Amino acid sequence: MNDSAIHPLPRLTAARAPLTHAVCAINERGEAEPLHIPAERALTVYVDRRELVTLMTLGAEPELLVLGYLRNQRLVASVHDIDSITVDWEVGAAAVKTRRGIERIEERTASRVVTTGCGQGSVFGGLMDEVGSIRLPPARLRQADLYGLVNAMRLLESTYKSAGSVHGCALFRGSELLHFVEDVGRHNAIDTIAGWMWMQPGGMPGGDKVFYTTGRLTSEMVIKSAQMGVPIVVSRSGMTQMGHAVAEQLGLCAIGRATNRRFVCYAGAERFVWQPELAAPASVSA
Repeated sequence: MNDSAIHPLPRLTAARAPLTHAVCAINERGEAEPLHIPAERALTVYVDRRELVTLMTLGAEPELLVLGYLRNQRLVASVHDIDSITVDWEVGAAAVKTRRGIERIEERTASRVVTTGCGQGSVFGGLMDEVGSIRLPPARLRQADLYGLVNAMRLLESTYKSAGSVHGCALFRGSELLHFVEDVGRHNAIDTIAGWMWMQPGGMPGGDKVFYTTGRLTSEMVIKSAQMGVPIVVSRSGMTQMGHAVAEQLGLCAIGRATNRRFVCYAGAERFVWQPELAAPASVSA
């Protein structure tokens, strides 16, 4: 009997908080101007009453953020290892109750690396050691679907459009948008998507999915996408050297600078189905 038959999905609260905050700023003409800015709040995660980490977050889907964080840090192997996640914004805390505890948690969380993610992302030191064991499934993305998903993101109503200063991440199947989340750091947004995937019936596989982010593709983002089993990543921004090296090692398709009908494929071009006739016409020099 498999684990899902023994244990149900974890029980999650539905804590929510305002995503924006009203302020009064002064514009270039010296006039008072009411604006909305993204909210940012601290969420301290406790696992079986042991303090683990404090995440700075927008607070859109905090329970899924915590679940995805535990997944992407490889602290829990299955969604069924978690009994419940309770978020209380009055005290800024998330209480995680596991079913069997986390083996060697002190040792596994002793080394922490502060990442380049906005909002001071951090990963535990052993994460890079596991890259070599990741095997991504075969998958391809058509150029037409790339343009479709970029356009879907362009049309999406978002906190970024109303308040700016946040990153968005999304999960697609081809050009079909499955889930979208925003947060102050792109690492939080991808963790939230990882948590959402785990909470789908049977656990959503990533092999036929595409991960999209508005932020740059760092090593952390590439590794987390690979851990989710998603072999294709797309960014509105660029890519770092370490992110590129990890993508090539994993055979992951990494596409950046994707706006309108322009993009560059940094790695994994063999996963891309080229349709150059759909591309924007080349600029004509004066």
